[in-house]
Amino acid sequence: MSTKDFLEKDYYKVLGVSKTATQDEIKKSYRKLARKHHPDTNKGDTESEDRFKEISEAYDVLSDDKRRKDYDEARKYGAAGYRAQPGGGGFGFDLGDLFGQQPGQAGGAGAGERIGDLFGGLFNRGATTRQTGRRARRGADVESEVTLSFGQALEGITIPIRLTSEAACAGCRGTGAKAGTVPRVCPSCEGTGQENRNMGNFSFAEPCHECRGRGLVVDDSCPICHGSGRATGTRTIQARIPAGVADGQKIRVKGKGAPGENGGQAGDLYVNVKVTPHKVFGRSADNLTITVPITFPEAALGAEIKVPTHRGHPVTLRIPAGTPNGRTFRARGRGASRRDGTKGDLLVTVDVQVPQKLDETMRQALEQLRASGSGDDLRGELVQLSREE
Repeated sequence: MSTKDFLEKDYYKVLGVSKTATQDEIKKSYRKLARKHHPDTNKGDTESEDRFKEISEAYDVLSDDKRRKDYDEARKYGAAGYRAQPGGGGFGFDLGDLFGQQPGQAGGAGAGERIGDLFGGLFNRGATTRQTGRRARRGADVESEVTLSFGQALEGITIPIRLTSEAACAGCRGTGAKAGTVPRVCPSCEGTGQENRNMGNFSFAEPCHECRGRGLVVDDSCPICHGSGRATGTRTIQARIPAGVADGQKIRVKGKGAPGENGGQAGDLYVNVKVTPHKVFGRSADNLTITVPITFPEAALGAEIKVPTHRGHPVTLRIPAGTPNGRTFRARGRGASRRDGTKGDLLVTVDVQVPQKLDETMRQALEQLRASGSGDDLRGELVQLSREE
């Protein structure tokens, strides 16, 4: 996050709480907003995903008493950080001075360093970053795809995933310099990785144009990474896929993405899950589905039938007399696992089978059945309605 973003973002507004809100109020508001905008419940909605990231970022700061205090003080000094520019003509706002990046100027050892400490503490950079001049960078997020069987998706599984992503170059160990040489401090930014851009009354820090924000310049580049310090690496990790995962769902594995630079955090791994269909069972949210055949006498007279369950003992299902074709019954607790440890249901749809071949006894029985119901005109109402306008 840039200095400008840090001073302009209002975390209290993001969470919809006042600046005097208690931790309980902050937590309650965060949970409510997180449930509403979570990527799992808003698949494909990039706006909700961005909103969820803002909410999480705000909660990370405000839920920690020390970081919240540092944030409040930093914004307080930031809002008051106007000073007269040399030569007169109004007021300007120099973020470089505010964060102590120009210690040679007046006030460099006072408020500027104090705010720099607050800002560094808030983002875990602190004095180390100021001494080395190299800013920690978070690693990139990585995506992968796995294909699971129907049973693996229902029960959960830990699987190895082979990843190819950026990592520190093995030849130069991330320095970008040829073996036997070392980078030198960038003369333009003096190792800070930033330079101030003057925009009239305002001055903002941005990545140095010469070292591109690294703070170091390589004279003799590494022949493997050509001076970037990064290379493509391959590694295998063990990823836990939770029970009950559905086809098309995306699982986040925190900290398993590309490694960070200069002590920065690793990115996250997002696993796209594909589930192969089952020959017998289907899936509807947390419920399993199955279609079972029954005979005409079972549908007409009622019966008790055995219904298979996924990797379990069959359940007995009572079919009431007069059950129509396509009716669905529910066997509770025989479905997919949920996050709270409970299970969905098994939805059983009956398919009444019409016999294709009849022996003489069956034919006579059906003839008697048809004769007994000859007085019923099942289609008479349809004929009547079809004549109306």
